[in-house]
Amino acid sequence: MTTLTYLIPVALFLGALGLSGFLWALRSGQYEDLDGAAERILIEPDDRPEQTVQGALIATKIPAQLFGVPADQC
Repeated sequence: MTTLTYLIPVALFLGALGLSGFLWALRSGQYEDLDGAAERILIEPDDRPEQTVQGALIATKIPAQLFGVPADQC
């Protein structure tokens, strides 16, 4: 029975902590755009240049001969 005197205040404190965290999330705008992030991953941006093997080699500065690309094509 004496353990209830410790457990009830701890449970009330944890409940108040969870409620305050939820209210903070509401006020800071965490729930404003629920569908945006889910849809953003499905949309392919068109402004990105198409990545080719030669473009990747140039971007990473890896010698083209390692991948079998002739030096005159680089």
